Amino acid sequence: MPEDNKPSFSAARKWSIGFSLLARTALVVAVVGMVNYLGAQFPHRFYLSAKTRIHLSPRTMNVLEALTNKVTVTLYYDMQDKFYPDIESMLEAYRNANRNITVRTVDYNLDRTRAQDIKQRYGLGYSNDRNLIIFDIGGRFKVLSGEQMLRYGVTGVSKDRKLEFSPVAYNSELFFTSALLALENAKPLKAYFLTGDGEGLITDTGDYGFSKFAALLAQNYIAPANLDLSGVAAVPADCDLLVIAAPVKSLPAPELDKIEAYLDRGGRLLMLFNFLSVGQPTGLEPLLKHWGVIVGDDYVKDIYTITGDDVKVSRYGDHPIVASLKANDLALQMIRPRPVLAATPKDSGPQGPKVTELAFSSQQSTLGIETNVPPRAYPLMAAVQQAQDGAAAGGVARIVVVGDSFCFGNYYIQGGANRDFAGFTVNWLVDRPGLLQGIGPRPMSEFRLMLTPRQRLDISWLLLGALPGGVLLLGGIIWMTRRK
Repeated sequence: MPEDNKPSFSAARKWSIGFSLLARTALVVAVVGMVNYLGAQFPHRFYLSAKTRIHLSPRTMNVLEALTNKVTVTLYYDMQDKFYPDIESMLEAYRNANRNITVRTVDYNLDRTRAQDIKQRYGLGYSNDRNLIIFDIGGRFKVLSGEQMLRYGVTGVSKDRKLEFSPVAYNSELFFTSALLALENAKPLKAYFLTGDGEGLITDTGDYGFSKFAALLAQNYIAPANLDLSGVAAVPADCDLLVIAAPVKSLPAPELDKIEAYLDRGGRLLMLFNFLSVGQPTGLEPLLKHWGVIVGDDYVKDIYTITGDDVKVSRYGDHPIVASLKANDLALQMIRPRPVLAATPKDSGPQGPKVTELAFSSQQSTLGIETNVPPRAYPLMAAVQQAQDGAAAGGVARIVVVGDSFCFGNYYIQGGANRDFAGFTVNWLVDRPGLLQGIGPRPMSEFRLMLTPRQRLDISWLLLGALPGGVLLLGGIIWMTRRK
């Protein structure tokens, strides 16, 4: 056979190349399979970008570390819903943090049989029972709606000049952690808000109401309720926390006696003042002085301010309530706070109460009324705890006095670290130390790329046609060049 007509490769060589290609392909498939298997078994994940990772808050991690019961989470959800991947990713983060959590999805549009079983098991039957997240611990369950976790905001203006509202954030971690906390505790704690003397209301959704603070209590599995002491009844026996939020007039003597009796038997009190009661004694000042707290009859102004009325507070004492704020260098936003100073309690012996000043204004702050007083740092809140040896039969009394109620109000509770501070305060008062470590869950912002149908079509052609076609064209050019 002439030299020019000899084949480039012998038959053995061709079989060798074919076998090598088959073996390498099998090896790649095997490696990919093993990596996927290990990825499913190994709970820790690594992210190339911090933007793609879900960071559970330290407080959520504390709740998950204490979780020992088996938890089944059912996503009764339309898997085509645009927020389904976000909810699923958040629950996956919970599952990775605690292997006692099992997550399953039931698409009520695709799996009617399983959906009917879920409806019967959890008593679902209404037409709006869809897109639900169901937490179940040993038959005790809590049903959350995906819609209630969304927070809407103005995202544009329509052609007819109407505001357009779209979801801008979702609060899934807030609700999920609250659900676990509720199911882990058989009975919720009870917080009573005193009413009848001009105090703020938990039903008031205005800027200075306390509906958001009440919602925060509920998320911490503390049920809020109103309390009127003007009758003959005393503070209820099931009161785990008494809140007196910004009274503007003097409380009658019988009510003060009932509050004092409640504290004497180991009660827990959150007392919120504000600058509107300056010069108008509420009657609570002598009672608090008995426990070692003096509320100044003035308000504080500071150079660290945005509006002139607010005070940025970033100096803290040594106390569990403010330990996480101090460690994370977080600041509170308060409005004309009144000074709250520690004094010598009436019972100052070893069994008497211990008073700790929690937070301070800067050294350059002044008083709003007594303007001739030289600048100095003013304490703005204080915590009181009865010594164990002097505790009443009902338990150890605890009190927190804050010189500003507005930082707990609807408008300012989201400012600075106010929300975290409110959570730390109530959890210390009801003696839940596990919820005092780390910052709590944050609403997660959504950043979505909004595309028109035409733009989506163009991107599809680019990804499925242009890019692969370009690679093939480049390969063809190289092959033609090498052949020549």
